Amino acid sequence: MKVAGFGFRQSATLDSLRNALAACDIADVVAIATPIDKVHNEAFASLAADLSLPVITIEAEAMQAVKTATQSSKVLEKRQTGSVAEACALVAAGPNAILLKSRNVSDDRLATCAIAQGDPT
Repeated sequence: MKVAGFGFRQSATLDSLRNALAACDIADVVAIATPIDKVHNEAFASLAADLSLPVITIEAEAMQAVKTATQSSKVLEKRQTGSVAEACALVAAGPNAILLKSRNVSDDRLATCAIAQGDPT
């Protein structure tokens, strides 16, 4: 199972999310994931609809339990994880997931995307 994880600020636009996703290989991606408190963001909902992919919501505790490849001090302070996008992708991809693409930051610095693959069972 291959999943794209997203982290973003509330002010992120659909273009921000698309730009973060652009550097990621989304072939065979079966879902997109984001923290549960971000799922109702209009831009993210639009992206999910445009991609016709289901959304997996990730609880804060699950994100915090995952070791991420990259570390943002601001994100670590606010979310207790080094990368929201990487943590969401890894958790959503299931047990023993591996990171295929570490977080890519949008040009406007409002969104990040990472890709993970794993076994959902």
